[in-house]
Amino acid sequence: MEIIKADDVSIRYITGDFKDIGLKEYIMKRLKGDYHVTEFWADKHISFSLEKGDMLGIIGTNGAGKSTLLKAVSGIMVPTEGHMEIHGSIAALLELASGFDGDLTVRENTYLRGAMLGYTRAFMDEKYDEIIEFAELKDFQDRPFKQLSSGMKSRLAFSIACLVSPDILILDEVLSVGDGAFRKKSGDKMKEILASGVTGILVSHSIEQVRDMCNKILWLDHGNQIAFTDEVQLHCDAYEEFLITRKVPKSREDIEKLAYDNMLRKKEEKLKQTRKEEEKLQKVLESNKENEAVHAAVAILKKNAPELLK
Repeated sequence: MEIIKADDVSIRYITGDFKDIGLKEYIMKRLKGDYHVTEFWADKHISFSLEKGDMLGIIGTNGAGKSTLLKAVSGIMVPTEGHMEIHGSIAALLELASGFDGDLTVRENTYLRGAMLGYTRAFMDEKYDEIIEFAELKDFQDRPFKQLSSGMKSRLAFSIACLVSPDILILDEVLSVGDGAFRKKSGDKMKEILASGVTGILVSHSIEQVRDMCNKILWLDHGNQIAFTDEVQLHCDAYEEFLITRKVPKSREDIEKLAYDNMLRKKEEKLKQTRKEEEKLQKVLESNKENEAVHAAVAILKKNAPELLK
């Protein structure tokens, strides 16, 4: 059964109305016949469908229309054209650090955010220690929220958000918060949630996250749909090459060409790195520093031929 279906969805922004220029100026411009509006289509003719347990990765550069599309899926915006079908409850993790009160403590903000999400006081009492431990904020519980770093704020918001058990989970760059260790922990937590059968949508600038977590991919460019497919690895390879060449693919052949070029480029980069390591080893050998030579040789073998060290 389809949990999410976008059918030829287009979303338009209009600028230049009285909300932007003020009521007085709007009236004056209308009287003078000098009033104009500007249309901007953030998404144009987007179509995709997801079933229970699918994880969709949405990729595209800034301005591609990713966040606008997520707002349509989550019900914040209504498509200008086309329609969106949603079956099930939604938890949208967007702009994690917003909605907190800077003057309240971490503890108070945790209960405040929980109340905003509809959790009871008893439920928050039960889960509070788990939230703080996951967010790694045990020593900051009574600090004013405004004294936390941006990473700490996002960790707390993410930890609270992990309590939800929706049918659909929308993630917008939320797996990039914190340091490397916390990013891995948050990624593992999302995999655990998704393994329960939740349908997910992930927007991330990390192609490796998309490769690792998604079974379908939607590629957007300046509001246009480049591809919607389950060939995740092929299109991630193509997208990586696109980020270098900026050549927008127009066909299946273009996608395959970008992916092939990406493979060749990575092979060439690996070959260059190997040559540098070999040159470094050669210099060490020629300097007659035996210990350094051994360490350098072992390092190269570990990276390029670890089986030889067994």
